[in-house]
Amino acid sequence: MQSPSLQIDLDILADNIQNLRDGITPGTEIIFVVKSDAYGHGIQPVSRRACKEGVNWFAVAYYEEALEVREACPHADILVLGPISPDEVPGSIQHRITPTVVDADHARSLAAVATAQHAKLNVHLKVDTGMGRIGFLESDDLSELEVILKTESLHVTGIFSHLAAVDLKRPWLQEKQHQRFVKAFTAAEAITGRRLMRHFCSSRGIQYYPDWDFDAVRPGILLYGYGCRDPRMRIRTRPLLQMHSRLMQVKRVPCGYPIGYYSSYNTTRDTQIGVVGAGYADGYLRSLSNRGDALVHGEIVPVVGRISMNWITLDLGPDLACKAGDEVVLIGEQNGNEIWADWLGRRAGTIAYEILTAIHPRIPRAYSGDIT
Repeated sequence: MQSPSLQIDLDILADNIQNLRDGITPGTEIIFVVKSDAYGHGIQPVSRRACKEGVNWFAVAYYEEALEVREACPHADILVLGPISPDEVPGSIQHRITPTVVDADHARSLAAVATAQHAKLNVHLKVDTGMGRIGFLESDDLSELEVILKTESLHVTGIFSHLAAVDLKRPWLQEKQHQRFVKAFTAAEAITGRRLMRHFCSSRGIQYYPDWDFDAVRPGILLYGYGCRDPRMRIRTRPLLQMHSRLMQVKRVPCGYPIGYYSSYNTTRDTQIGVVGAGYADGYLRSLSNRGDALVHGEIVPVVGRISMNWITLDLGPDLACKAGDEVVLIGEQNGNEIWADWLGRRAGTIAYEILTAIHPRIPRAYSGDIT
């Protein structure tokens, strides 16, 4: 195969889960974020293996994703982080999916359907403590909070918020959010008269704020092997996804030869140009044109010219012994050298999340490790 493929090592995922479990406060639940096809890794194989490793909670963005997790993990708890629509309430009740309630109007609309179903719908409450996105605003005015918590046919079992930043140079940003969250769950629990499941930190917050573990943490990118390079961080994980392709052609060109659309690169010496079967249609970002690197026979070689829809061109240098059919590593390791999604993200002016989730779902994924 000369088109790209993915290799995903689920045994590394198992190690990452164990490292996280060893590093967080004992008894803290792991809510594994598997939205966006498990960050491009494959939602069902990843969820299934995580279940086998003792992960009992999963979080997704949309109701449809929750159904995929339910199929893979029949007994897990599943939280939908975004607001569901009223027509998704019957399925949420049937499949034991926990929606997020974001304001009083949303609570009433979900409760109306649950009442018609003669059922109670378990929900978590999202508090906007400074992200400015989904959730009701934490406020001294508790009227909206009371409406939500006292809405019949809804059973609020948890409360959470999301950090807009974990900035060590401006710690007051996250500290202010933390203060608002504590204030919100304290008020909510006073109204309900019972303890709610509290969760606040995603991957970066987990690393720097152990006192904020609460009842659960929501790791995403951390369990996929990223966000742990700072020596001050408490959890170490490894990437489990590699992206490979092959050289489709290798040819010698003279110094000054134009490469790719609009001749955005001209060779600086007599060299070999390798054409790789991958492109922006596969999710290899066009912004990596003349910026990315790849691995061929363990050597780091530059991406030259503009990345096109289906092909990437590499400057292989004049002396590297290679031929059509040789393996190219676009993300991963080869003979001791490494190129990972966070490194590519910096080159592309983005983040590892986008590099991973941009990978097209049609690319074949081969899983190693126990996937049963």
